[in-house]
Amino acid sequence: MSPTPSSFPRLILAPMEGVLDAIMRDQLTAIGGYERCVTEFVRVSQTLLPRRVFHRYAPELKHGGVTPSGVPVFVQLLGSDPALMAANAARAATLGAPGIDLNFGCPAKTVNRSQGGAALLRTPLLIRSICQAVREHVPNTVPVTAKIRLGYDTEDQFEEILDALAQVELSELTIHARTRRQGYRPPAHWHQLSKATQKMPYPVIANGELWSPSDVTRCAAISGCDTFMLARGALCRPDLAAAIQGHHRGIAPPAFAWQQTQELLIQFLERNQQTYDERYAVNPVKQWLMYLRTYYPQAGALFNEVKRINDPTQMAQALMAPSRSEAA
Repeated sequence: MSPTPSSFPRLILAPMEGVLDAIMRDQLTAIGGYERCVTEFVRVSQTLLPRRVFHRYAPELKHGGVTPSGVPVFVQLLGSDPALMAANAARAATLGAPGIDLNFGCPAKTVNRSQGGAALLRTPLLIRSICQAVREHVPNTVPVTAKIRLGYDTEDQFEEILDALAQVELSELTIHARTRRQGYRPPAHWHQLSKATQKMPYPVIANGELWSPSDVTRCAAISGCDTFMLARGALCRPDLAAAIQGHHRGIAPPAFAWQQTQELLIQFLERNQQTYDERYAVNPVKQWLMYLRTYYPQAGALFNEVKRINDPTQMAQALMAPSRSEAA
């Protein structure tokens, strides 16, 4: 299916383990441009998880399943037992999840060793069984989506994986355009996604190496996708989704200034102090600065100043100080 002006681009904020939590989802979706976002994965291994686990990963469930700016938050599950995945998906739906996403793409070795995430790409029929079981146990009004890669070690099974998933009534399929072995190393193989857009009976979402509006335009032309999942690019440039939307409409919104990003960092620290033990509140800020320095040179300089700070008060003072370029 080729992109059309009315539908292009639809943007989704990716699930990134240990990074894109509820606080970050709130801050990025408030800037605008996103249709929905997805939680970090909820690990399903041995039991039907209690309500508190779902609320920990998706506190938005207490508020209609949306971020404070009204963006729906799908709950992502990771596991390999069809019955357990189905039972937990049904519970998430009962708790108000606006959608269920199934993780078959996580490349982490610890996850793969326990037969989770991308490890399942080696068994397409099991992926199909999990998706089918979840779809059967979740109300038809609740979308069920899945996220995969091109394969585990190679792309040899990619079409077999697509054939298996085409037999399930999913709502959408996100494809990270690399294998598990390729991890996050560039390039992303967008051309492979065209096989999926031609074969699948439902929309395909492109993921991988989407850093700018021009990347999305090129990916659309190569892959045939009209929906895109933003991950690291969204962390490096907080207004990326809004910039992509503006670019498509022929509008050039002002670039997000460093001063605006500083304000986001200050808010981020304050929110983390309310959520985590003070000993750990500064760590997410340092982590975000490492992403931001890809787009903002000031973030790199600031990271070098604060990387040994462990006290939230000292971190707040550093974040509020003018950058060296401004002081000059």
